[in-house]
Amino acid sequence: MLEKIKRSRASQDALTSSISPDNIPQHVAIIMDGNGRWAKQRGLPRIAGHHSGMKTVKNITLAANELGIRILTMYAFSTENWKRPKDEVEYLMKLPEEFLSIELDELIANNVQVRMMGWTEGLPPHTLKAVQTAIEKTKHNTGLILNFALNYGSRKEIIEAVRKLAMDVQSGELKPEDIQDVHLSERLLSSGLPDPDLLIRTSGEIRISNFMLWQCAYTEFVFTDVYWPAYTKEHFLEAIKIYQQRIRRYGGLGS
Repeated sequence: MLEKIKRSRASQDALTSSISPDNIPQHVAIIMDGNGRWAKQRGLPRIAGHHSGMKTVKNITLAANELGIRILTMYAFSTENWKRPKDEVEYLMKLPEEFLSIELDELIANNVQVRMMGWTEGLPPHTLKAVQTAIEKTKHNTGLILNFALNYGSRKEIIEAVRKLAMDVQSGELKPEDIQDVHLSERLLSSGLPDPDLLIRTSGEIRISNFMLWQCAYTEFVFTDVYWPAYTKEHFLEAIKIYQQRIRRYGGLGS
């Protein structure tokens, strides 16, 4: 077992040394998928997968912080996830409280700032309180921004932003012909944050499931078959390395 740990650390160190510090993505977004399938493979209830996935959230957060990534957005619960069985939804709503009660002190020690991107309406009071407490306690931290997309859906976000634009046009604050990309971006829930440079999705699914549709216009995607509870720092470093091998042209020819 000790030899296995040593090999894993040696592999991580080799990967870390191969990553260029001059090309670290500023904003990484992750669709944390495969918790239920990971549990099913082991004959466990789906909630066991969600519980195990909490450890991965901490490990990847600390790994991102070490690399100097500025923002890590985690897709924790979508506006569509309310369709899941009631007992699973109730458990998922307990996870933020459980995760933050265990990990908040370490996040604070690592200068991590917690944020939430989503709608508070419909969230149970205990979930909302846990998240708001973490946001308040970390608001002055200057390290990695850990941005939880909780009760979040991109289509709803875009519709709400368009409504705000329409109201501003109706009030005379903005002319229709003056509307630019930036005007919509400023009215999204991600306002103030740069668009993701890299999006990672675990579990083998190759879609983005109503996640940051506007913001990911020029994001680099990395998909992996690894289920989220089994996703390690080494997997994360490999994704960063893949990102660094890409040439981002933004519609141009590149250099």
